[in-house]
Amino acid sequence: MNVRYARRGLASLAVASVALLAVGCGAEEKPKTADKPTATTASPQKTQAGQEQPSTEEPTEELAVLKGQKGLELVINSAERDAGGFLTVKGRLRNTAETVVAIPARTSGDETEVVKHGTSLGGATLVDAVGKKRYYVLRDTDGRPLTTTGLDSLGPGKSTAVFMQFPAPPPATTDVSFQLPTFEPATLKLS
Repeated sequence: MNVRYARRGLASLAVASVALLAVGCGAEEKPKTADKPTATTASPQKTQAGQEQPSTEEPTEELAVLKGQKGLELVINSAERDAGGFLTVKGRLRNTAETVVAIPARTSGDETEVVKHGTSLGGATLVDAVGKKRYYVLRDTDGRPLTTTGLDSLGPGKSTAVFMQFPAPPPATTDVSFQLPTFEPATLKLS
């Protein structure tokens, strides 16, 4: 057998193997059938104007609306305790102005460890007036706040989902004052 033909045969075999491998990568996917529902994740939907709207799976209840600078608003949809001893506050940060608005750096707070990780909502606090305690956003072992980070700016009419995680106040505490630098405070009912 000629070496040239053997090489050509091996090259053809390699190309065919790669083609079969590429076609076979999707072979494990099972087709969706109409009688079996599939799980989907909630994602924001865009309107014709390009503004993000919450999907039907996101909470629509408004516990509080905090006014900020230059048309920024923080809409708080939930403040829920979990079994691990945490309280998670979720909502949307939205721009009601007709121009792009930068998220103020002061929303990150004054702590050096938090500020060095970029713009966030790390300056948020909860005040329990009855228990006479103030709760700060939790941090991980590297000092990053357990909250939405990487906030830069919002275009006109745009919004973004946000969260903040705090240590949970005692079960007897049902109301707290929520404070975020550059925004007006609000009272939250805890669930």
